[in-house]
Amino acid sequence: MVIMVAPPKSSLKAVFERVGVYGFGGGGSNGEKRVRYEIHDEDDTMEMVQIGADRTKNVLILMSDTGGGHRASAEAIRDAFKMEFGDEYKIFVKDVWKEYTGWPLNDMENQYKFMVKHVQLWNVAFHGTSPRWIHGVYLAAIAAFYAKEVEAGLMEYKPDIIISVHPLMQHIPLWVLKWQGLQKKVIFVTVITDLNTCHRTWFHPGVKRCYCPSEEVSKRALLDRLEPNQVRVFGLPVRPSFARAVLNKDDLRVELELDPILPAVLLMGGGEGMGPVKKTAKALAESLVDKETGMILGQMVIICGRNKSLASSLESLEWKIPVKVRGFETQMQKWMGACDCIITKAGPGTIAEALIRGLPIILNDYIPGQEKGNVPYVVDNGAGVFTRSPKETAQIVAGWFSTNADELKKMSENALKLAQPEAVFDIVRDIHDLAGQRGPLTDMPYALTSSFSNLM
Repeated sequence: MVIMVAPPKSSLKAVFERVGVYGFGGGGSNGEKRVRYEIHDEDDTMEMVQIGADRTKNVLILMSDTGGGHRASAEAIRDAFKMEFGDEYKIFVKDVWKEYTGWPLNDMENQYKFMVKHVQLWNVAFHGTSPRWIHGVYLAAIAAFYAKEVEAGLMEYKPDIIISVHPLMQHIPLWVLKWQGLQKKVIFVTVITDLNTCHRTWFHPGVKRCYCPSEEVSKRALLDRLEPNQVRVFGLPVRPSFARAVLNKDDLRVELELDPILPAVLLMGGGEGMGPVKKTAKALAESLVDKETGMILGQMVIICGRNKSLASSLESLEWKIPVKVRGFETQMQKWMGACDCIITKAGPGTIAEALIRGLPIILNDYIPGQEKGNVPYVVDNGAGVFTRSPKETAQIVAGWFSTNADELKKMSENALKLAQPEAVFDIVRDIHDLAGQRGPLTDMPYALTSSFSNLM
């Protein structure tokens, strides 16, 4: 491998130390396979020649914690690579914006949380930046300030494959690869994590693959200049431990200390315990008791996420039905597997997981923009209903657990038909095939380009 570097300056050594080039300090964690270089100075340029061509392929997954779905998808892809291909790939899951750039990119998480709490502000931001000329100008301006930092990040991880699971992580990295002359050598793919409506920044014609979770998204990709051979429809990546879990409801009821006979509804408040959880829980507690006979129709599991005050408030109440109040859960496959239906906002990850478990879904809210289309995705496919009313939600569940049991069964069947549990494995296998088609991943001339020589 030969790396051409801009004319050396006094701080060249410091730059190499920063990006971790072996022989100049820096470097990765313990146990990391390191690549050694020889350096030849000739005609005011420098060549860095890699010694030893055989190495593990580096995969860099670009994500941001603007909502929990991007990290969840990134980690699902990482785990699937490990399960399918072992040590053949070395996976890095990174928020390059937070680690390498400045404001506003390094603060996207807090900005997003603020805007989704003020949904009209988010609605304006989502739709206002949708036209290509608007987000194109915005991203070009950001690139003018931070492209060299992104380039340094790419040099540190030296990826053979880059996977973006965030709508703002296509354009600038692809520009950097183009400036590096690596656009045709590094495999760049996008994994879209929105089920239906999604921002147009997801679609970039320079990607090798665009993995879409639904036919609706693939149609949007084709309308936005992508070619059919770039688009694949596999579904939303769900972590392997969930997607391939073999569960028995009766055993789970015993393990989780739930009533073995009563049907169970799972009430989700998301990771932050947001939404009308308490009002819905109270309405359910009333509706799941037959007013004439006093017979209990069902039980309830409430997931409060990180909202400790909500959990404490619910635990202090006296309930007429069996109720389990839980905080943040890492074993959602078990709670979903033990229940018969779910109430949640229209987050794509929760929807995908509920479909895999065959749970009929009551959607009670959505974030304008990217989550709005998830409602017809569920409702039009007969896998659930939508209502913002806690009282109506409770009445629907009471009906499912009594006189409308056939409707509950039919929706469960539809949910299983819509589920795509193998999506994450289909994605990593296709990426692996792309890597095989390209041949040995050994001549990767990462360099400090003349465009960003001021990094030094």
